[in-house]
Amino acid sequence: MARLNILITAASRRVALVRGFQRALLRPNTTGEVIVTDVNPLSPAVHIADRAYRVPFSNEPGYLDEIRFICESQGIGLVVPTIDDEVPLFAAHRAEFEAAGIRVAVPSRRTAEVCVDKYATSRRLRMAGVAVAETWLPARLPDDLTYPLFIKPRDGRGGVQAFAVRTPEELKFFLGYVHNPVVQRFLDGPEFTLDVLCDFDGRPLSVVPRERVVIRSGVIDRGRTLNDPALISLGLTCARVFSFAGAVNIQCRVVQGVPTVFEINPRFAGGIPLTLAAGADFPGMLVDLALNRPVPPAIGAFKSELWMSSFETSVFLDQPAESLPMCPRLATAEVA
Repeated sequence: MARLNILITAASRRVALVRGFQRALLRPNTTGEVIVTDVNPLSPAVHIADRAYRVPFSNEPGYLDEIRFICESQGIGLVVPTIDDEVPLFAAHRAEFEAAGIRVAVPSRRTAEVCVDKYATSRRLRMAGVAVAETWLPARLPDDLTYPLFIKPRDGRGGVQAFAVRTPEELKFFLGYVHNPVVQRFLDGPEFTLDVLCDFDGRPLSVVPRERVVIRSGVIDRGRTLNDPALISLGLTCARVFSFAGAVNIQCRVVQGVPTVFEINPRFAGGIPLTLAAGADFPGMLVDLALNRPVPPAIGAFKSELWMSSFETSVFLDQPAESLPMCPRLATAEVA
């Protein structure tokens, strides 16, 4: 029986992801626990996971020390970061975790740094000949701009401070309003997320295109899977341009028949429940990779035209704890 304990950081609302890994650990000849970290005891994933711990925010001193201690004390074999802010941090220290026998589902440091920077992402893809939204820094805007445009933070996430720009007056306003902005050509066409999974050597194992039919707060609310050769080819091409590891979501629009990238996030997407329901078992493949089992590519192996219509659900708690249990290292330090 192979055992693997998994740590999902910043678990928050990622209940489907936690359950996906729990199911993967229930397969024959496999066992283990899914442990999560969070800062809020009312986060739903905290109450779905096998165990949960409070740690500092990822930008606070000592964060990685607490993660390392959890990994050591809880026998973690796989770490799955879930938010953009953490990916470059874990990527920079991935070799240290791997030296301790712990796999971390993040890409190389260089890839993580480029993907967090939307201007650098655009330049990298354009140099590789990949269709990508034209992207400019405020100081380098061309004189012959045509509208509409799109503006967002260069290092933003979740659709925060992202706006369509329809006039020169709006552009002037948003350049002063949006923090550290980039300006992109507005892409008019159906929007897709390509869920891609790569092994720890960068080999793509699965590509699942999802059309984002209705979007709410930056996350797919209604959508469908689509087994489209051009979209799958785009996912595979991006995997050749970058050195991915683990899950990545590539966002694009189909403009006049051409899938055109506008953003890449090297982490699980919020809409991953649809990909899992379509039969692309990303958690199971990651578990097998962490256990050094062979995982053959399964490109195109998912149910096409599977629709998802999401709704809110809740976890009900009797007298929830006022706080999460501290990381074992912090608890030991306070007792001492």
